[in-house]
Amino acid sequence: MKILHLDANHPLLIEQLNALGYTNHEDFTSSKDVIQQKINQYDGFIIRSRFSIDASFLDAATNLKFIGRVGAGLENIDCDYAESKGVTLIAAPEGNRNAVGEHSLAMLLALFNKLNKADKEVREGKWLREDNRGLELDGKTVGLIGYGNMGKAFAKKLSGFDVTVLCYDLKPNMGDKNATQVSLAELQEKADVLSLHTPETATTIKMINSDLIKGFAKPFWLINTARGKSVVTSDLVSALKSGQILGAGLDVLEYEKSSFENLFSDNNMPEAFKYLIQSDQVILSPHVAGWTIESKEKLAQTIVDKIKAKFS
Repeated sequence: MKILHLDANHPLLIEQLNALGYTNHEDFTSSKDVIQQKINQYDGFIIRSRFSIDASFLDAATNLKFIGRVGAGLENIDCDYAESKGVTLIAAPEGNRNAVGEHSLAMLLALFNKLNKADKEVREGKWLREDNRGLELDGKTVGLIGYGNMGKAFAKKLSGFDVTVLCYDLKPNMGDKNATQVSLAELQEKADVLSLHTPETATTIKMINSDLIKGFAKPFWLINTARGKSVVTSDLVSALKSGQILGAGLDVLEYEKSSFENLFSDNNMPEAFKYLIQSDQVILSPHVAGWTIESKEKLAQTIVDKIKAKFS
């Protein structure tokens, strides 16, 4: 089979596919239109997030057997249409779930212990111990929305703490020894922390909005290492101002990708985002929860293993 690689990945991906007898070509720079004109030559292609794979692209890929995405989600692919054409879709959530679990925990502990604020103040010559008195995670209830690979990885990390972990998922019977599955209403009643671990779907876009936030029985902390569009930023900021949300760790934002950089150059920054970047209650990172040295290798290996299992 001939495979086209549209993004750079760990070298083991091509090395091992070569060893399996596949022909591998790379094109990291051509436009989508150029790729679409030659995609009929290939049996498979491997992407990250360069562009969306829509129906017209899939129609042009007349010999396509599989799409491999070196990442956890497939939201940049028209999955229903691809599957209707007999195309196998391969993702690699197993490859970066541990990294996401660790990053989620890091954000939570940093928020509880005011580490960003304290670090900044010490560098400015301020020694404010009482102002930086932290909270302990022990005894808290952590609620997870989404209990697939990422949610389970975070719950596993939390198992070393004296916490109660609850999970809400659309699929039944997802709970395990690390988390008890409950209704959304019960999670809202009991949670001190809410962490998102959901894909981007019609159901999850704008899921965390003012109505859902107001449904929580007590003020809570929010961690989002999932998808930026799941949170309505203006509603999050209103909740931070009112105290309904005590702090937020955000690895993803609704302003991501091409529009994000423009926020700092065209004097058109949304007021909600201005608040986030100025707030001591908020920790931000650039969608890197799943990006570690180790996960880069594990993601590539997962894709190879799944291709081998399916086609060799």
